[in-house]
Amino acid sequence: MAGIKRALISVSDKTGVVEMAKGLEALGAQILSTGGTSKALRDAGVNVTDVAAYTGSPEILDGRVKTLHPKIHGGLLGRRSLPAHVEQMSQYGIGPIDVVIVNLYPFEATIAKPDCRFEDAIENIDIGGPSMLRSAAKNHDDVLVVVDPADYSRVLDALRTDTATPALRRELAMKVFQHTARYDGLIAGYLEKQTKGGEVKFPKVLSLQFELSETLRYGENPHQQGAFYRELNSHEPSVSRGKILHGKAMSYNNFLDANSALELVKEYHDTAVAIIKHNNPCGVALGATPVEAYVKARETDPVSAFGGVLAFNRVVDLAAAKEITSTFVEVVIAPGFADDALAELKRKKDLRLLDIGPLTKVKQEGFDLKKLVGGLIVQDRDLGVLTDLRALTVPTLRKPTDEEYAACAFAWTVCKHVKSNAIIYAKPGQTVGIGAGQMSRVDSVKLAAMKAQMPVKGCVMASDAFFPFRDGLDAAAEVGITAVIQPGGSIRDAEVVKAADEHGMAMILTGMRHFRH
Repeated sequence: MAGIKRALISVSDKTGVVEMAKGLEALGAQILSTGGTSKALRDAGVNVTDVAAYTGSPEILDGRVKTLHPKIHGGLLGRRSLPAHVEQMSQYGIGPIDVVIVNLYPFEATIAKPDCRFEDAIENIDIGGPSMLRSAAKNHDDVLVVVDPADYSRVLDALRTDTATPALRRELAMKVFQHTARYDGLIAGYLEKQTKGGEVKFPKVLSLQFELSETLRYGENPHQQGAFYRELNSHEPSVSRGKILHGKAMSYNNFLDANSALELVKEYHDTAVAIIKHNNPCGVALGATPVEAYVKARETDPVSAFGGVLAFNRVVDLAAAKEITSTFVEVVIAPGFADDALAELKRKKDLRLLDIGPLTKVKQEGFDLKKLVGGLIVQDRDLGVLTDLRALTVPTLRKPTDEEYAACAFAWTVCKHVKSNAIIYAKPGQTVGIGAGQMSRVDSVKLAAMKAQMPVKGCVMASDAFFPFRDGLDAAAEVGITAVIQPGGSIRDAEVVKAADEHGMAMILTGMRHFRH
């Protein structure tokens, strides 16, 4: 392959293309190119043959037709190992094209512009590019096809050393079809929006694009295989965008718990820490400092916190690091680590440290997806928040005190991140008891009391959904709960409110439910 005869280059993203073209030219390749790419290469001193000159056919229809020609596609699709193909190529004056370097018109960038017109979008649908890529990828035994500038260097190295293996060729062809599939999906999605006159929340065909980040040791259990995929073009601060600074490789369960922990602390403006165990919070707290928040969170349930996953919404400092290393922790997620804190944490050789970078505010969007056997259920992410509890309905005789309002606001946010049926006992800025995942709500109320390691008397209670019977209120009153925040909406709301009044409780109705299955 060192004696390549011909390379075709036509790119929108010109990153590294001059160096690649010069490398191919040094190997003796004739460089074919078009339009802006041809000019850029020629200006850089590369000897370029325009495609129009090579085919003998001018570019026509405002450039829409330039590479759609038998001398191009015959040169790409002709199989060198078949004498009949070689004979026909010779008969029609078709030379083989050995390397194709193409990336496509910037359709995605075009439609992202606020002032993008429909006509602009249509003109940025590439036809010749995908056609050349698909032709070359189909015939990858004979043609090296490159769609990703990140591959330029290794392709050049392979050509120089005559080591363009079948495995490399197949990998590059695979990347082409992944690229064109995504490109076509974007176009189909855009046209569906135009057809329906606006945003389409649930498209007729849901195209999802995720890139393999790493293969995991195993899945949820050792007999299951697992992998982690990263969503393309997601810019929200997340575990998926985090950088592992230290420790063992992340497991399937580590990723799951880390995501839950981070999404919880992102809810708070004040310094917050969440401790997750088996995808449920076992302690959440606010504090003046990271270490104060962590210690308070751990106090909720120190036994469950052992071996937990921690998330901070502030940079971890040395004081917090020393407290973390005083016990066994699996993962720490934070928007950064002070240098001395990092040194302290690295004393634990297996402790996974995940830096997710600054918690910059970006638009939160996207779907929550759950795979079923043979299908997928899709919904908006639960981004519902309550900005002013004092504006909500209080149906009880007693109104909440300022302290109870503060505790209810804190507990309601935690409740959103606990598996239903979910009950939270809390005081301002600290969870006291958490009842998660029970089949009846009254059992979650009892479980929260059972799990509490601190006095419950005087705490508030948050419930992710309404109380179907008064038994939950009665059980809460027995342990000293003074105020309740819950959605309301049961046919027995009057009975539940009456129970609260009998126990001297205050109650806030949110009108918003936070089921989490």
